[in-house]
Amino acid sequence: MGDTTFRSVYFLGIGGIGMSSIARYFLKLGIKVAGYDKSPTSLTDQLISEGMEVHFSEDPSKIPDDVELAVWTPAVPKEHAEYRYLSEKGIPIRKRAEILGEIASPFNTIAVAGTHGKTTTSTMIAHIFRTAGKPTLAFLGGISKNYGTNFFQLAVGSQQLADSQTHHLTTSPPHHLTTCIVEADEYDRSFLHLTPDIAIITSMDADHMDIYSDPGKLKQSFSDFAGKIRTNGSLILRKGVDIPVEPFGGVSRFSYSIDGVADFYAKNRTLDAGLIRFDFVTPEKIFPGFILGMPGQFNLENAIAALATGWIAGIKEEELKRAMQSFTGVVRRFDIRIKRNDFVYIDDYAHHPEELHACFQAVRELYPGKHITGVFQPHLYSRTRDLADDFARVLAELDSLILLDIYPARELPIEGINSTMLLEKTDLSDKLLCKRTDLLDILEERHPEVLLTLGAGDIDKYVKPITERFSTE
Repeated sequence: MGDTTFRSVYFLGIGGIGMSSIARYFLKLGIKVAGYDKSPTSLTDQLISEGMEVHFSEDPSKIPDDVELAVWTPAVPKEHAEYRYLSEKGIPIRKRAEILGEIASPFNTIAVAGTHGKTTTSTMIAHIFRTAGKPTLAFLGGISKNYGTNFFQLAVGSQQLADSQTHHLTTSPPHHLTTCIVEADEYDRSFLHLTPDIAIITSMDADHMDIYSDPGKLKQSFSDFAGKIRTNGSLILRKGVDIPVEPFGGVSRFSYSIDGVADFYAKNRTLDAGLIRFDFVTPEKIFPGFILGMPGQFNLENAIAALATGWIAGIKEEELKRAMQSFTGVVRRFDIRIKRNDFVYIDDYAHHPEELHACFQAVRELYPGKHITGVFQPHLYSRTRDLADDFARVLAELDSLILLDIYPARELPIEGINSTMLLEKTDLSDKLLCKRTDLLDILEERHPEVLLTLGAGDIDKYVKPITERFSTE
């Protein structure tokens, strides 16, 4: 797209976490931003308060007349009335992934990929760079608790993004912003639009089989992503991630692990008042005395990947330490909402069996002997079908399970695939199927000791009511 000038951009699916970060970027450029989404959320409320025009009905008449570019997410079907209207009017419609690739291309790009772990890792990296005062753009897949947003810029001095980049997708970066940190999404092979200087792959478990059809194709897609790394760049792989990476010129390859043999790992780990203390091992030396400002061994693993990225980028030891200790996490990623002696409430985005297992392990470690109740909303019929046995095995690790109906997102129902089927597969004595409208009443009746809300659908709408209800006791 080069130096094309825009004055008005429209977003189809503006409330998505990836879409909203790009919408915020364009708004920072001084461009008029408007968009549609299916229903209002706290995020769309924020976008409106920041100056964007957002509506929630499928109504082409609400699209501004001066729109020059439409950004689209595949979560919105092409049969959507507004998509058809924009297409018929000849307005350029570009996928979110393409636009993000073009925005990032002039910068030194750090891209974090993986079927899970990428949101926390990319947010940690962004916090490291911001703590170190490095000129940075960040497009994140979650809301940073440190900054209250999924997009931010840190420019040199008081200079702002719009000062030198107003109205353009440019082919060269503004002199005061040098690094772009992005979450690299494997869904629909979106991450292949990126050309990173540093690429991190946190995990590669079977997922998105509606797109890839078999694990081999998923592996190949990650291999293709690694092949997009620029000459003299770096690839950072979690130990155990097995992808067919062909040798390519000038790219350094590193491994990381929570412990054990790898280029980067944690040593001398201890848990102290919910915080993890450790020494950070690099290929050259050991840096002692790190403290991670949030619990969970899976978060420590993400931290090692983030620290490895910072070390490769030349960030100093004291800045790495300060960033790790001050990192407060990501909304809906092991998000401790209430913490009392008699009651703990944690909200988590986990929607894959491996993510659920990691979450349950962390809770058991923090609260040994406590009775754990999980409220889980499965996400997608296809994922539930493909991973039903794994979901059932992991959900049985809970003491009590409250299962909500499947959140369909972009999908139509699949015959025989529902929450009743999943509940029957789960070998747990205390389990029940619950309508969302009954959830608060059931929780009040049960008054759980440790409560988890889990899932990537609209279960987040219950986080505030649950927090308010149980905070008053």
